[in-house]
Amino acid sequence: MEYLNENTGQKPDTKRISTTAKLLIAATGGIGVGLTIVCASFVAPAFRRYCLPYVPATTEQVNNVLSFIPKNSKGKLLDIGSGDGRIVIAAAKHGVKSEGVELNPWLVLYSQYSALRNGVHKMTDFFRRDLWKFNLQPYNYIVIFGVEQMMKDLEHKLIAESQVDCKIIACRFPLPNSKPTKVIEDGVNTVWFYEIAKKS
Repeated sequence: MEYLNENTGQKPDTKRISTTAKLLIAATGGIGVGLTIVCASFVAPAFRRYCLPYVPATTEQVNNVLSFIPKNSKGKLLDIGSGDGRIVIAAAKHGVKSEGVELNPWLVLYSQYSALRNGVHKMTDFFRRDLWKFNLQPYNYIVIFGVEQMMKDLEHKLIAESQVDCKIIACRFPLPNSKPTKVIEDGVNTVWFYEIAKKS
């Protein structure tokens, strides 16, 4: 049985899609693509040799890290896997020129924005780089929020590249073969402080 439009006497056009529906479909598709692009940068590290997940530092961890760094130090700090930039920004507020290396482009952008918002953008820099290809030599302080599986290889890199008297501050996991100069025992917020001797 066919139904006719009672006003026109013609069959209704069931294939016709309203402009509003088209706009909603386009917007939904655009949002979906955007979310996929953003989420991919957070998921992609899981497919690397070492997965360094984004886990924000706690206030206690930030304070524990800063306790090893003299205020207004003339040295330069690097945060490996700097995430949202909170360690870099806190160190800059502490009076230390600070930089972060982070693979996730969205976290790098957020960190730059956060540094600007906190008034320390002139004291900070953020680089979107692979930490294994990043030169550690220019830094006096290196902060690490690593995972257990990567600490051995990272320790080799630190010993090979860091400058004389470089101070290493490890959070969450210690360096496996180096003896810390000092440890702040604070559960998940424990911090290990190292002064790695250079090879002769």
